[in-house]
Amino acid sequence: MRNITLSADENLIEAARRRAAAQHTTLNAQFRLWLVDYVGQETRAAQAMRTVREIQGKLRVGRKLTREEMNER
Repeated sequence: MRNITLSADENLIEAARRRAAAQHTTLNAQFRLWLVDYVGQETRAAQAMRTVREIQGKLRVGRKLTREEMNER
């Protein structure tokens, strides 16, 4: 595992360390989790787009949806 050096506001670092300690972990461990998530975002987005393209034109609801229905979550 390689080491890196980051710069951030001293108060921010201390607050992050306190939060990590409250969660029974370390700032280092939390950063590693963030890094994995950050790198994986692109992969997840690409997979989502493949899925959208795959199902495009295959779904039917039997009628045209209203704008409100299309935007419901």
